[in-house]
Amino acid sequence: MAGMKIRASMAGDVAEIKALMNHVMETGLRKDAKTGEIVPAHHITNVTATVGGKVVLDAQWGGGISKNPYLAFKVKGAKAGDKVVIETLDNKGEKDSAEADIG
Repeated sequence: MAGMKIRASMAGDVAEIKALMNHVMETGLRKDAKTGEIVPAHHITNVTATVGGKVVLDAQWGGGISKNPYLAFKVKGAKAGDKVVIETLDNKGEKDSAEADIG
Protein backbone atom coordinates (compact mmCIF):
# COMPACT_ATOMS: atom_id res chain seq x y z
CA MET A 1 0.00 0.00 0.00
CA ALA A 2 1.28 3.40 -0.82
CA GLY A 3 -0.21 5.86 1.61
CA MET A 4 -3.26 7.41 3.11
CA LYS A 5 -4.38 10.99 3.68
CA ILE A 6 -6.52 11.99 6.66
CA ARG A 7 -8.35 15.22 7.43
CA ALA A 8 -10.21 15.77 10.68
CA SER A 9 -12.19 18.83 11.74
CA MET A 10 -14.65 19.82 14.44
CA ALA A 11 -18.20 21.02 13.76
CA GLY A 12 -19.80 21.80 17.11
CA ASP A 13 -19.32 18.73 19.31
CA VAL A 14 -18.85 16.36 16.36
CA ALA A 15 -15.57 15.51 14.63
CA GLU A 16 -15.75 14.84 10.91
CA ILE A 17 -13.01 12.49 9.73
CA LYS A 18 -12.17 11.89 6.07
CA ALA A 19 -9.58 9.47 4.72
CA LEU A 20 -8.38 8.72 1.20
CA MET A 21 -6.58 5.38 0.97
CA ASN A 22 -4.27 4.57 -1.91
CA HIS A 23 -4.84 0.89 -2.75
CA VAL A 24 -5.44 -1.20 -5.91
CA MET A 25 -8.43 -3.10 -4.42
CA GLU A 26 -8.32 -6.02 -6.87
CA THR A 27 -11.22 -8.47 -6.47
CA GLY A 28 -9.47 -11.51 -7.91
CA LEU A 29 -12.16 -11.80 -10.59
CA ARG A 30 -10.71 -9.54 -13.32
CA LYS A 31 -8.66 -10.87 -16.22
CA ASP A 32 -5.54 -9.08 -17.43
CA ALA A 33 -6.32 -7.66 -20.90
CA LYS A 34 -2.90 -8.57 -22.31
CA THR A 35 -2.35 -12.07 -20.89
CA GLY A 36 -5.90 -13.24 -20.22
CA GLU A 37 -4.85 -14.47 -16.78
CA ILE A 38 -6.78 -13.69 -13.61
CA VAL A 39 -5.36 -10.74 -11.64
CA PRO A 40 -4.83 -12.03 -8.08
CA ALA A 41 -7.01 -10.63 -5.29
CA HIS A 42 -5.43 -7.75 -3.39
CA HIS A 43 -7.82 -5.71 -1.26
CA ILE A 44 -8.17 -4.13 2.17
CA THR A 45 -9.82 -6.49 4.64
CA ASN A 46 -9.74 -4.51 7.91
CA VAL A 47 -9.94 -0.82 8.77
CA THR A 48 -9.62 0.45 12.34
CA ALA A 49 -9.90 4.06 13.47
CA THR A 50 -9.08 5.46 16.89
CA VAL A 51 -9.69 8.93 18.28
CA GLY A 52 -7.77 9.87 21.38
CA GLY A 53 -6.72 6.22 21.80
CA LYS A 54 -10.31 4.89 21.77
CA VAL A 55 -11.52 2.65 18.92
CA VAL A 56 -14.37 4.41 17.13
CA LEU A 57 -14.52 2.34 13.92
CA ASP A 58 -13.69 -1.30 13.22
CA ALA A 59 -14.70 -2.42 9.73
CA GLN A 60 -14.23 -5.59 7.70
CA TRP A 61 -14.06 -4.97 3.97
CA GLY A 62 -14.09 -7.23 0.94
CA GLY A 63 -13.22 -7.04 -2.73
CA GLY A 64 -16.34 -5.03 -3.60
CA ILE A 65 -14.80 -1.71 -2.49
CA SER A 66 -13.49 0.53 -5.27
CA LYS A 67 -9.87 1.34 -6.03
CA ASN A 68 -8.40 4.09 -3.78
CA PRO A 69 -11.30 4.02 -1.30
CA TYR A 70 -12.60 7.15 0.40
CA LEU A 71 -13.93 6.81 3.95
CA ALA A 72 -15.77 9.52 5.88
CA PHE A 73 -17.40 9.29 9.29
CA LYS A 74 -18.40 11.45 12.26
CA VAL A 75 -17.55 10.97 15.93
CA LYS A 76 -19.35 12.57 18.85
CA GLY A 77 -17.39 13.40 21.99
CA ALA A 78 -14.05 14.10 20.32
CA LYS A 79 -12.13 17.26 21.11
CA ALA A 80 -9.99 19.57 19.01
CA GLY A 81 -6.41 18.37 19.25
CA ASP A 82 -7.31 14.68 19.69
CA LYS A 83 -5.20 12.36 17.56
CA VAL A 84 -6.96 10.31 14.86
CA VAL A 85 -5.21 7.11 13.76
CA ILE A 86 -6.49 4.94 10.89
CA GLU A 87 -4.91 1.55 10.26
CA THR A 88 -5.56 -0.87 7.41
CA LEU A 89 -4.67 -4.50 6.74
CA ASP A 90 -5.05 -6.20 3.37
CA ASN A 91 -5.45 -9.84 2.32
CA LYS A 92 -1.70 -10.09 1.62
CA GLY A 93 -0.81 -9.03 5.16
CA GLU A 94 0.32 -5.52 4.17
CA LYS A 95 -0.41 -2.84 6.74
CA ASP A 96 -0.76 0.91 6.41
CA SER A 97 -1.55 3.66 8.88
CA ALA A 98 -1.84 7.42 9.05
CA GLU A 99 -2.62 9.93 11.74
CA ALA A 100 -3.82 13.50 12.06
CA ASP A 101 -4.89 15.86 14.80
CA ILE A 102 -8.46 17.10 14.88
CA GLY A 103 -8.45 20.79 13.96
